[in-house]
Amino acid sequence: MMPETHLPTGTIPKPVTVHPLWLRLTHWLNALAVLVMVTSGWQIYNASPLFDFDFPPTITLGGWLGGAIQWHFAGMWLFGLNGLFYLLMNILTGRMKQKFWPLTPRGIFNDLRAAFRGKLQHDDLHHYNMVQRAAYVFVMLDGILLAISGLVVWKSVQFPLLRELLGGYDTARYVHFLAMAALVGFVALHLVMVALVPRTLIAMLRGR
Repeated sequence: MMPETHLPTGTIPKPVTVHPLWLRLTHWLNALAVLVMVTSGWQIYNASPLFDFDFPPTITLGGWLGGAIQWHFAGMWLFGLNGLFYLLMNILTGRMKQKFWPLTPRGIFNDLRAAFRGKLQHDDLHHYNMVQRAAYVFVMLDGILLAISGLVVWKSVQFPLLRELLGGYDTARYVHFLAMAALVGFVALHLVMVALVPRTLIAMLRGR
């Protein structure tokens, strides 16, 4: 058995970095982009609804269709470029493999069962449990689907292959809406988890 080591009296432990600066910047820029795109997207949706409901004007951005489209395009560039940088940095730094893999159905099931029983641990912020890994991988794939379907809705003629892969322009609108709904659901669940484990918010703000 290794002997226990203790810091000398009066020694302040060195802060441990949990999230690097580039990750925190992309996280908060993405939060801004999502807020702009979702609220302006709801205003665009109201101009030509897919379902039998509208979004209340108080939670939409743009004021009218033209204004909403301008906001949506602004958010689109931020979302796309920031998301691309995030993916590349995760791959190039090895964080993608380190944080999100391995990912197995059995591991997800076991961690979900532990979560429902209130026994899922969050002591080590460096480590993502299987549920977190699955959620983050899902939202990354959902973001890619949002970008692809958004391109088809925006430039259907210029992207005929993507349009056909998504089943046509009208189907692409439904895909885009449902991908947006999935993203909003992820954000809602994410905020609930942050409220339950507030240390995660501090780590994302301070990096340690």
